[in-house]
Amino acid sequence: MSFNQRVYDIVKQIPKGKVTTYGAVARAIGAPRCSRQVGWALHSNPAFGEIPCHRVLFKDGSLTDGFAFGGREAQKQLLQNDGVEVSENGKVDLNIYGWLV
Repeated sequence: MSFNQRVYDIVKQIPKGKVTTYGAVARAIGAPRCSRQVGWALHSNPAFGEIPCHRVLFKDGSLTDGFAFGGREAQKQLLQNDGVEVSENGKVDLNIYGWLV
């Protein structure tokens, strides 16, 4: 199975109302030093909507400026639609909403 497919398989498992980090996805697929590559895989998400890449954040809970499907505001809206609170400064509390972190 390809690296990207392993990333997509993990990200598909993130429940609605939860988020995780690029590093947590990398660790979950057995590639703990590949968080940047996780980001690239998600940037080329072949099935937006089916693979909820908007639920993957930076390690401090920040939204990504490079969200591939509409930018930071689109990611914020998708997370809020999932029931995830996003602070004014564009962060999610991983202690509350974190999954696999």
